[in-house]
Amino acid sequence: MQDHYQVMVVGGGTGGISVAARLRNEPNPPEVAIIEPSEKHYYQPIWTLVGGGVFPKEVSERDEADFIPEGATWIQDAVESFDPKNNRVTTKDGREIGYDYLVVAAGIQIDWDAIPGLAQAVGKPDTGVCSNYSYRTVESTWQNLQAFKGGTAIFTQPNTPIKCGGAPQKIMYLSDDHFRRSGVRDKTNVIFASASGGIFSVPKYANALNRVIARRGIETRYQHNLVELHPSNRQAVFERLDTGERVTLDYDMIHVTPPQSAPDFIKQSPLADEGGWVDVNKHTLQHNRFPNVFALGDASNLPTSKTGAAIRKQAPVLATNLMAAINGVPMPASYDGYTSCPLVTGYGRLILAEFDYDGNPKESFPFDQSRERYSMYVLKAYGLPEMYWHGMLRGRM
Repeated sequence: MQDHYQVMVVGGGTGGISVAARLRNEPNPPEVAIIEPSEKHYYQPIWTLVGGGVFPKEVSERDEADFIPEGATWIQDAVESFDPKNNRVTTKDGREIGYDYLVVAAGIQIDWDAIPGLAQAVGKPDTGVCSNYSYRTVESTWQNLQAFKGGTAIFTQPNTPIKCGGAPQKIMYLSDDHFRRSGVRDKTNVIFASASGGIFSVPKYANALNRVIARRGIETRYQHNLVELHPSNRQAVFERLDTGERVTLDYDMIHVTPPQSAPDFIKQSPLADEGGWVDVNKHTLQHNRFPNVFALGDASNLPTSKTGAAIRKQAPVLATNLMAAINGVPMPASYDGYTSCPLVTGYGRLILAEFDYDGNPKESFPFDQSRERYSMYVLKAYGLPEMYWHGMLRGRM
């Protein structure tokens, strides 16, 4: 196996495969290698609907091998460390591999152990603790919803960046709907305990979501960051970020969005900024200190929401600018921070939030997307997965 590649892509998830496919689709494609240890590839945005009982989790899973672009080399290993001064990476198997250009698309790390009591309880029977944030645990959300007979249902959001910033509240709205359908909502207290200061960062969509919360009678506790779980007595401990005090809440069911961070091997590398994310120019996606390094997606420090929709706009910018760098010409493409969050507000209802770095709505359809619509729910449930598997991962959109 060779030990040097023209373009090395670290990560075979949404960002890595999308960029690799675009590069290999070029008229004169560069040599591309993808370092990715996983045998399976997951369409994670559908996990909200899996947790809500709409789909089985298997609809989200495919074989990674089926999406390695034609002509690209798949190195089934994981990166241990970066040496950008010498244009090399070291893998967990001990290989040193060189590159001319590096694309980092390693995703985000789920820090289950950051909350004492969480890792031991999540997804386990009879704990009431569930989470949509892994393939292993996502089914437990629907199991908890089906078993719920009333009481307190808490939905959390941490004080870290997370993949899909709207996901913690989406499952809450679906749960509220399910409680109504199963006749237990009138003896249920639904609490959204979020470390953020409000329901959403863009006023247009925040106003609409606040109306949803009011209509559903959901209790909001902002500036509440989950710091401990005591599953044996079903208690959750929160730190109030505005006052520093600890607040303990009893629960019958709790959906936890775990803290998340850059992968450790990136945090500890010369590529990282002070927060541990890959340090890139927010418009060109080129590294701020190593010009032959690029990054996109959740592992980057791009100041936008970490979503697959953001990657869909980042990937063509990165591929175009990387090809320009290879050809020794100025980089022509610029990313404006576009991201999208399809906010499921119930079964058959969705608000499609789309906006840029400055929080300006950048809507795709000729109507007010802050209104709940069935058509947008159908797009989320059926249209976007098809676009992902057959378009985006093939470098076609």
